[in-house]
Amino acid sequence: MKTTKITYWVFTILLVVMMLFSALASLRPTPDGIAMMQHIGYPYNVLQLLSVAKILGIIAILTPGFPRLKVWAYAGFTFDLCGAIYAGLMAGDSLSQWTFVIAGLVLVFGSYIFYHRLRKLKA
Repeated sequence: MKTTKITYWVFTILLVVMMLFSALASLRPTPDGIAMMQHIGYPYNVLQLLSVAKILGIIAILTPGFPRLKVWAYAGFTFDLCGAIYAGLMAGDSLSQWTFVIAGLVLVFGSYIFYHRLRKLKA
């Protein structure tokens, strides 16, 4: 159980740090953020909406209890990252330009899988 708990927290902390960094960097318009959103064809306010959603997802994942809310937060992070990959590919980017986002998906899946393993061990 100790190994599972450590693995869960490693994945979760890395995921939270990545999402928090992404959310805080996108709350205020920057030239790089505006250029990226223009490149993929979305208005900048979509990025600000996603930033708020990421912060709420982080709160949901770190708050004890509320298992259904945590699952929705993981789903939201998955949709966000898959949407980013799709938008980039449709804008003509190569998949190699989105490796950071793919790494984020690995963190989401790792945290999610070990969250459920911990719940099974506690039951």
